[in-house]
Amino acid sequence: MDSSTIKLTQYSHGAGCGCKISPAILDKILHSSVAAQTDPRLLVGNDKRDDAAVLDLGNGTALISTTDFFMPIVDDAYDFGRIASANAISDVYAMGGKPVLAIAILGWPIDKLPPEVAQKVLEGSRAVCAEAGITLAGGHSIDCPEPVFGLAVNGMVSIPQLKQNSTAEQGCRLYLTKALGVGILSTAQKRGVLLPEDAAIALKSMVTLNKLGEVFAKMEGVKAMTDVTGFGLLGHLTEMCEGSGLSAEIEFDKVPVISSIPYYLELNCFPGGTQRNLNSYGHKVGPLTEEQKYILADPQTSGGLLVAVSEETTVEFEQLLKELGHEFQSFGRLNTQNDGPLISVL
Repeated sequence: MDSSTIKLTQYSHGAGCGCKISPAILDKILHSSVAAQTDPRLLVGNDKRDDAAVLDLGNGTALISTTDFFMPIVDDAYDFGRIASANAISDVYAMGGKPVLAIAILGWPIDKLPPEVAQKVLEGSRAVCAEAGITLAGGHSIDCPEPVFGLAVNGMVSIPQLKQNSTAEQGCRLYLTKALGVGILSTAQKRGVLLPEDAAIALKSMVTLNKLGEVFAKMEGVKAMTDVTGFGLLGHLTEMCEGSGLSAEIEFDKVPVISSIPYYLELNCFPGGTQRNLNSYGHKVGPLTEEQKYILADPQTSGGLLVAVSEETTVEFEQLLKELGHEFQSFGRLNTQNDGPLISVL
């Protein structure tokens, strides 16, 4: 088999973070009648539904620990390794941390795909780890029916700078650091209708590290943060609202969206994960148009950071973004909860 002609997406039933188990099913899996053991050093655990676990080291700093892996979202093995690694490392950035170490997780169908292809996956991973300033220090592999790759990542954070998804405040403005639509473009790729220029846009988005999280950690006005992945913007915003005891109002025309997405929606290119997402949390969201459903619930792979910024800090926050070469605008606001939907879309 010529490894240069292999298309990895043909060997998996799902793609990227679209493989994630739906929020509704995940709730059932995580539910337990047995009281969870508590560790006073654990600042963030599974009960928080946050991006990573956080352990107080007793010296003013904390250890961030996370893992993330999935099946191929692109055909190229090197790019698959890059995307999966950027996605896993993002959880550390989303907590305001600095990544320090990574361990690889590899599942490989050794009867279907040659080891040289897996080697390219690891090369892509090492490249992204080097960009993040960390070492891919080892890992574990198994013979698996479908190709799977990801990382377990550790990071460090000064405890006062720790960001969570459950600490937003009333009046916070909402920002998103990457445009939505990667799941739609990935579906278009699997169907063979993705334009080359859009393939490049999707790849650039997915391999871009969320290093901004380290910068935002130093801002007291950044009250909460998470990354947007398989549950879509609505799903991760739902977690932020529920964790913080707030509701959200979204201005749809201000949500960053990849410009070519309407073209692919006309071709009915949307992943199955979109409907699974809506089935899980759609009842918590106000009325949506079909376009809004497919975009706001689109499963993102290595998506951007969802940031809640106190209203009095927005000018300072946006000025910082401009200095860093970005011009994200606020697309929504967090309010007190009322009898209406948890999330309203205007």
